[in-house]
Amino acid sequence: MDVPADRADSGSADPGSPRRRTAAKVRARPADRIFRFLSTGSAGLIMVILAGVALFLIIKAAPAIAANWSTNPDLAGGTTHGFTSFWSYVGPLIWGTLWSSLIALVLGAPVAIGIALFISHYAPRRLAGALGYLVDLLAAVPSVVFGLWGIFVIRPFIIPFQDWLNQYLGWIPLFSGPVSRTGSTILAGAIVLAVMILPIITSISREIFLQTPRLHEEAALALGSTKWEMVRLAVFPYARSGIVSATLLGLGRALGETMAIALIISPSLIFSVHLITDTKNSQTIAANAALNFPESNPLQRDALIATGLALFIISFGVNFIARWVVARTGSSGRRKEKVVRSLPPSDPTAPAADAADGPVLARRGREQAAEEAEG
Repeated sequence: MDVPADRADSGSADPGSPRRRTAAKVRARPADRIFRFLSTGSAGLIMVILAGVALFLIIKAAPAIAANWSTNPDLAGGTTHGFTSFWSYVGPLIWGTLWSSLIALVLGAPVAIGIALFISHYAPRRLAGALGYLVDLLAAVPSVVFGLWGIFVIRPFIIPFQDWLNQYLGWIPLFSGPVSRTGSTILAGAIVLAVMILPIITSISREIFLQTPRLHEEAALALGSTKWEMVRLAVFPYARSGIVSATLLGLGRALGETMAIALIISPSLIFSVHLITDTKNSQTIAANAALNFPESNPLQRDALIATGLALFIISFGVNFIARWVVARTGSSGRRKEKVVRSLPPSDPTAPAADAADGPVLARRGREQAAEEAEG
């Protein structure tokens, strides 16, 4: 019996057929196998390195974490003096690290996003190229240069500003206390950190802004939106997850910064929210390890490595939160778009309102309905 041609060829067209798999193996070239091996090995090497660093930190940190800090003579001097346990020692350091990084993020992230928006949508082409190059150049400046800049420029510059904050806003705990006469405050360190995180946030945000579909921008402008309304309605919603990722990556850079903070502030191992005092600046983990590691005994060095383990966990948590926020933002946007597409068109009995207000208002109404349906 004759077999139809389409059925006769179906076996050879099946991607999972033995003949197709054999042909794929025959066509595989040595260069393809080598490249696959190298790429797979590189991915596995990253996991091995990460696991090795974590294992090293855990092994070296265990003696200091398990030690009796109240009676151990090796922990009775230096920066570990007066602490009853490892957790009472690392607590102020974690607070100082998070506090200085948070202030730097509050100061630097809006400026970085504004610079990225200006470069991508407002600046002339030549000026945008020059500004982008200058911002990227900031990433190549060493930390010690930023620290010296903070000592000789930022600290004297902010002393009058600190006096003003204490005089008029001294009733707020952030700006209370005796004002520093040297400028060696957590505020000065946070300003320098804010400048240091500008390149990473600006560069990522700029690339995300430039990837906004041109059709969305032109549609918003064609409907009568101003430039700012176009950015607010078309660019920011599209770039929201990218902005969050850039901001949290900047936070990761601030968390691990060492030399700038070590050079600028006069720290103490305390919990403090004061911004403009000399004696109430919380120390950071990285700066504490850099300043005290050379003159510490073996057990104190294990304690410093244990604080490094705490910083490792914090950095890992920041990256995990960044990925979670990006994934949640993306899935939320996809769900909303799916619900909007499933809704019926806007009310045909009110054509005058749609014609007068434009499709933008109709789309807003449908999105609001989508949110209500989703809720």
